[in-house]
Amino acid sequence: MNFRRLFLIFTPYTWLLIFFLIPFAIVLKISLSDYAISIPPYTPVLDLEAGWAGVKEFLSALDFENFTFLTSDALYYTAYLSSLKIAFISTVITLIVGYPIAYGMAQAPDEWRPTLMMLVILPFWTSFLIRVYSWIGILSNEGFLNQFLMWTGIIDAPLQILNTNTAVYTGIVYTYLPFMILPIYSALEKLDGSLIEAAEDLGCSRLQAFWLVTFPLSRPGVIAGCFLVFIPALGEFVIPSLLGGSSTLMIGKVLFEEFFVNRDWPVASAVAVVLLLILIIPIVLFQRNEQKQREAEG
Repeated sequence: MNFRRLFLIFTPYTWLLIFFLIPFAIVLKISLSDYAISIPPYTPVLDLEAGWAGVKEFLSALDFENFTFLTSDALYYTAYLSSLKIAFISTVITLIVGYPIAYGMAQAPDEWRPTLMMLVILPFWTSFLIRVYSWIGILSNEGFLNQFLMWTGIIDAPLQILNTNTAVYTGIVYTYLPFMILPIYSALEKLDGSLIEAAEDLGCSRLQAFWLVTFPLSRPGVIAGCFLVFIPALGEFVIPSLLGGSSTLMIGKVLFEEFFVNRDWPVASAVAVVLLLILIIPIVLFQRNEQKQREAEG
């Protein structure tokens, strides 16, 4: 039993070490290196082959020049703020659209739920790039949406939707909507219907019972869905590159250009480290708050 428990604990930590901590350490090491015109395009400051002497030399010469550079150029913090804004608004829109869908799935008859679930995950059967490219054909000036609106007489001239933030919001909401629906549906499906009946028997209307009982009990699914949408949306690269215009600035595009256009790996790594810290800090704070609440309830 002890061996099984040790194995269950050891497995996720090993996965975390191999696929997160080690890559993060490599990126952090590059972020503290110096730019060089070479292959790879940086000069390592930390020489592990020199042993403890190399570590002491690294610590004595340690500087955060690449991180300081990020604060000196408005491009970077503007990109961070723009990414936070786009990711936040996209998450809110996805929640507004996804919650009623998840609620409807949870209230549907049992024989219909597998079909509804399949319809939610059906887009994953198609390539992500193909789905994003399809929105170009829908949102362009000669696309299906403008042609339909002009055919119905709602507009007289095509709307400029493609290459705007509106197209980016549309692409992100469409792409990550299943990630919002599934955790909320999982929470609502487990909801005991007798609690709603008890609330209504005590004088609550259906709307009051929803806000006082259903929504608070679905809060874990809402939070999980928001994290699943916000985290990848913050570092999104493909959607703003294909659907957004030159005015759409997101940190994912900046990161790509630093790595593959400017080939400044130290600065690009510093951008990636800061982005990761922005994502990790709220998650850690949320987990600590949840732990305190559980301890208070216990």
